[in-house]
Amino acid sequence: MTNKNFALFGGSFDPPHKGHQEIVQALLELEGIDKILIVPTYQNPFKDGFHATPEQRLEWCKKLFSGKSCEVIDYEITQKRPVYTIETYNALSKIYNIKTIVIGADNLKSITKWKDFEKLNSKIEWIVATRPNEELDTAALQNYTILRLNNNISSSEIREGKKLEFVDKAIRKQVQKVYNITKNQDSK
Repeated sequence: MTNKNFALFGGSFDPPHKGHQEIVQALLELEGIDKILIVPTYQNPFKDGFHATPEQRLEWCKKLFSGKSCEVIDYEITQKRPVYTIETYNALSKIYNIKTIVIGADNLKSITKWKDFEKLNSKIEWIVATRPNEELDTAALQNYTILRLNNNISSSEIREGKKLEFVDKAIRKQVQKVYNITKNQDSK
């Protein structure tokens, strides 16, 4: 194990977009985080499925986030099933000194339903990424930091063919193909 401090940033990344990239950039500017572990899910336990394959989402994350300050981890995808955050934290903590877990503010509504939430809540600091003007209820969190962001974008909007400009050019054509987005939809 290293003495570096790692932040765990998991998600569906279906697809990854400039909001995710803004989160990563903001995290790297915070004191106390040396490296970010990006962990795409195989399938979110709270969702019915995904749109792009796990392998495709992993590839996109590697294109956008691999580097000296980020490491893309395939742990959840190799499990071939929904994996709970506590399970990922426990497995990766054997290798990495994970001090923080990054979540989007939308997760706050269901966070107390997460498997072993109280155990996780007592071990780490949460970093809650927010969109502009988003209401927050952080009452359940013991230790947290709010990361206020400028980009108001969600992956579902992109899948619907809206706001494609929020997808990095490195993966935009693949995203259009996977989600069957035509150029006409791109201009909405």
